Amino acid sequence: MKKLLILSAFVVPVFLASCGGGQPKTESESASSEVVSGTDEHANHADAAEVAVQVVSNDQMKFDLSEIKVKAGEKVVLTLKNEGTLPKESMGHNLVILKPGTDMADYAMKAINSKDTEYIPSSEEGSVVAHTKLLGPGESDTITFTLEKGEYEFLCSFPGHYSLMRGKIIVE
Repeated sequence: MKKLLILSAFVVPVFLASCGGGQPKTESESASSEVVSGTDEHANHADAAEVAVQVVSNDQMKFDLSEIKVKAGEKVVLTLKNEGTLPKESMGHNLVILKPGTDMADYAMKAINSKDTEYIPSSEEGSVVAHTKLLGPGESDTITFTLEKGEYEFLCSFPGHYSLMRGKIIVE
């Protein structure tokens, strides 16, 4: 009986820790992307509300968030962090926010030929709301933007990544 209790003490935590690791989380499920609403903290400032979001990328070609919710007119301060270890040349990541109505697959195909501009095609500048720089292992970049009500898709435009590294920002 004692052996069973000791075994359970080790097996149960390992089992619980291994659960839930496969799917990207939404903004509300992720502790690393706690939303800081400007309504209370910044009530004494004349500035609009501000929300901070962190998105983490990795060598498995995943963002830790697939959905982010913000309010229209909020200043969004988004930080992309690359927790991968592979070189930027083979596993670089960025985060590109597209305007509503932009064909993500078409954008990604044009990005493949845009190595000189870190896979941000200059012909498609009018389709982009904001983007981070292309990140190597351990790097991060922060962008600031404000959105109108609607849905905005985001992706990593590094060749071959968009099919797995994508999500949406819902602006209410």
